[in-house]
Amino acid sequence: MFNKILIANRGEIACRVIKTARKLGIATVAVYSDADANALHVAMADEAVHIGGAPSRESYLVIERVIEAARKTGAEAIHPGYGFLSENSEFCRACDAAGIVFIGPPVGAIEAMGSKSAAKRIMEEADVPLVPGYHGEDQDPALLKKAADDMGYPVLLKATAGGGGKGMRQVWSAAEFDEGLAAAKREAMNGFGDDRMLVEKYLTKPRHVEIQVFCDGHGNGVFLAERDCSVQRRHQKVIEEAPAPGVDPALRTRMGEAALQAAKAINYVGAGTVEFLLDEDGSFYFMEMNTRLQVEHPVTEMITGQDLVEWQLRVAYGETLPLTQEQVQIKGHAFEARIYAEDPANDFLPVTGTLSFLEPPEESRHVRVDTGVLQGDEVSVFYDPMIAKLIVWDEDRDAALRRLGKALSEYRISGMTTNVDFLYNLATCEPFKAAELDTGFIGKHHDKIFHDGEQDVAAGATLAALYLVLRRAADARHGSAAAHDPYSPWNQSNAWRLNEPHVHLFELELQGQHFPVVVEQLGQGSGISYNITVAGKTVRAQGKLAGSDLYADIDGYRSRATVAEHDGVYSLYTQESAQQFSQVTADLGAEDAGSGDAALCAPMNGTIVTLLVEPGSEVKKDAALLVMEAMKMEHTIRAPADGTVKAFYYAAGELVEGGADLLDFEPAAD
Repeated sequence: MFNKILIANRGEIACRVIKTARKLGIATVAVYSDADANALHVAMADEAVHIGGAPSRESYLVIERVIEAARKTGAEAIHPGYGFLSENSEFCRACDAAGIVFIGPPVGAIEAMGSKSAAKRIMEEADVPLVPGYHGEDQDPALLKKAADDMGYPVLLKATAGGGGKGMRQVWSAAEFDEGLAAAKREAMNGFGDDRMLVEKYLTKPRHVEIQVFCDGHGNGVFLAERDCSVQRRHQKVIEEAPAPGVDPALRTRMGEAALQAAKAINYVGAGTVEFLLDEDGSFYFMEMNTRLQVEHPVTEMITGQDLVEWQLRVAYGETLPLTQEQVQIKGHAFEARIYAEDPANDFLPVTGTLSFLEPPEESRHVRVDTGVLQGDEVSVFYDPMIAKLIVWDEDRDAALRRLGKALSEYRISGMTTNVDFLYNLATCEPFKAAELDTGFIGKHHDKIFHDGEQDVAAGATLAALYLVLRRAADARHGSAAAHDPYSPWNQSNAWRLNEPHVHLFELELQGQHFPVVVEQLGQGSGISYNITVAGKTVRAQGKLAGSDLYADIDGYRSRATVAEHDGVYSLYTQESAQQFSQVTADLGAEDAGSGDAALCAPMNGTIVTLLVEPGSEVKKDAALLVMEAMKMEHTIRAPADGTVKAFYYAAGELVEGGADLLDFEPAAD
């Protein structure tokens, strides 16, 4: 076995590889950029080498610096993780030339699957089923549009060198094609240095089901069941699970054998993932093959009991696969939820900031957390905004799903907006419980996931009001115990007034709505109850707090909720939903110094990619004006109304802070 390996990556995957290497007694070398000098993966490794500036193009993507770091430290092999150089054939070739083992497939396999169009041709020759589409070399925009027109809309534009949802656009009509193509090509060039595109028929209700394959250098190959990755936003996976609901052993075998056929067609070695679109009738179509370990590999590990990174290391060292196909066993069900620094209510835009408080759920044989950050770390504009992967396992899907909801309700993060509450709502909504899965799941069930219903919000507001009153009472008891005169009315929280009812008056904000709240306290001591009036409805309530749990009795209905506080904002987790609330502070008349039109402000820290119109141009409402990029994601700023672009405040390539005014826009006169 190797004595020392270098991990050419960062974050949670670098930490993940280090854990397995440590288990096998292999020394590890980390590489890091300016931004990652104090990162967790650097601290975990036995050695670490600085390789450049914060932007990945100045560090993690510089092949020569990574190879030199391996040479300098005597690393015998390089694990590329995923992303960055993991599917770069030039990097694999450079490792070979330096006499360093690349822990992944051979150059030929990477090149064969590196171009989506070339991969389609290879799969067609290998009799692997394909989605109808254009995969040719001629990239004339008129030809691409004709192909789309001929196959009928909607179509999917995909970068031939792409992955992770980058360089990908759905186009629903011929009128949208030119703008969609330009955006997809620009994003592809930004992310991969290659703007070639393919056009495919877009299936309207497909599931995204992928097969984990593994091959060694001795002619052996196995598939380790499948994963359902249908729940996505921006073509990026949000929650994955294994095995896929509704896939019976016969379909699993057909898909697995097709995946191995695809791997055999390119003489594959190592860990790979063959991705299929699974239609409602049980037919499936090859989408692409990822020649690396996938982000969601832990769910496969949980149901098979295997360490896939260990398999990678053993195969790269020349050993045979640890198991034959007959020995591969599936037990139970697993989910993975990706915890991101992003704002689901704002089109899932990534956010930056410092993790001022970070407390994941307790790990066990049922709960696993893969992360590359610690409390106090910064989520910067330079890299993917993933904070962690939360993985759960249990004996069946229902039990695993309950585990996922519980673990999400226990995830505590302060310092920035995250998608934890969104994930909780998704995992607990009825359509997801019923496994009604397809790639349009989030859009289709938006109201259920974001809990836009008035009844949901009103019920949540009552629980939130009860929690705030009980918390105020608990804080007051703690304060009065330490006070000089604990019996003074100034040290009480019972809304005491001379000869008046004990009434609390405050304003509550929940899910973006404001509610005046009236809480009348009834009784004393252990017999205290409350009349709570919210949204014109009064209920009788009692309750108690036990740590972060709220035990409530509302008009005789008893329930338990969990409340997490982060920077003055609370998350209320019930069996049905997660809702955010806060107590509104008094408006002291402070002026808003920001721009008058939020649509023309930077939605996040990032870089100006391109200006799409000239200063002085007259534009129509919703016209694209400029494109920003941050954390591998593009965002287009559009005109809020008909008008004239008077001036841009930033040029292409310049960094912009979130909230900054981007341009001077004059609306047209009515």
